[in-house]
Amino acid sequence: MNMDMNLVAREASQGMAPSINSLPLPVPPKATKKPKKAVLFFEVEILDAKTREKLCFLDKVEPNATIAEIKNLFTKSHPQWYAARQSLRLDPKGKSLKDEDILQNLPVGTTATLYFRDLGAQISWVTVFLTEYAGPLLIYLLFYFRVPFIYGHKYDFTSSRHTVVHLACICHSFHYIKRLLETLFVHRFSHGTMPLRNIFKNCTYYWGFAAWMAYYINHPLYTPPTYGGQQVKLALGIFVLCQLGNFSIHIALRNLRPAGSKTRKIPYPTKNPFTWLFLLVSCPNYTYEVGSWIGFAIMTQCLPVALFSLVGFIQMTIWAKGKHRSYLKEFRDYPPLRSPIIPFLL
Repeated sequence: MNMDMNLVAREASQGMAPSINSLPLPVPPKATKKPKKAVLFFEVEILDAKTREKLCFLDKVEPNATIAEIKNLFTKSHPQWYAARQSLRLDPKGKSLKDEDILQNLPVGTTATLYFRDLGAQISWVTVFLTEYAGPLLIYLLFYFRVPFIYGHKYDFTSSRHTVVHLACICHSFHYIKRLLETLFVHRFSHGTMPLRNIFKNCTYYWGFAAWMAYYINHPLYTPPTYGGQQVKLALGIFVLCQLGNFSIHIALRNLRPAGSKTRKIPYPTKNPFTWLFLLVSCPNYTYEVGSWIGFAIMTQCLPVALFSLVGFIQMTIWAKGKHRSYLKEFRDYPPLRSPIIPFLL
């Protein structure tokens, strides 16, 4: 044992023993590369909804592609059908898919079949609104100033002696100027365009009624309301309050949707008292709009205005019921107390 220890000591003194530094260092294991995930592309076949004719076949479509992106790809092969006039659907008679719908979230396989319908030539909502609102404003003023060839030569550019006629012109002009400004600076549209044919229908309605009511209100033989100033004051109060309410609702709806977004939320009352009508109806903007025209009809005591109010009420009731159903379908926690347009009734 002593001899072994001496031998080790001698080797160490002569530098023959291995040192720690001279030992080989352990080699770190090589990092294994993670295999890339294979991307599963989709194939999209677009057929004509009426004839079932194949219009386009899109290969290697990204699974997260939106319907809007598919429309743009379709436009490259069919430039005459730009994205705004396309309606793509899963069933020939089904509902149109939304632009924000994602391909892989749809109930389709890796080979998707979509059906195309041509919506016809499109025009922007802003253009339609500006056209249909500017017309009544200008048409009414032509009758108010009694330009030639309307009431006869002796009445050219004469003025009515009734205060209510001038007040009606101010209210009518204010209403449509407000609408024009809201179109430019307040409204945010969920859809950018509408069919071109609608502008002719809408303008016929607005322009025609504006000419009809303006003809009688500004006629030289027009007679003021039965109850005189008291009736006019009451009607003016209704008109002004409803115009303020309508504007308040439009501002509240604008604040619900960020610019460039199609996000839908449940509208609730704000600190503005005019928005408290949201507690009872889904579309208080329509309620206030109808109220404005009822006030204008009472003020002028004019049959064409009353008919315009009635037709407008029927149309806005249809719109309000549609929006109300949409809210109920989309939001499970939608307030059950609300009616579409008239509290507790309609």
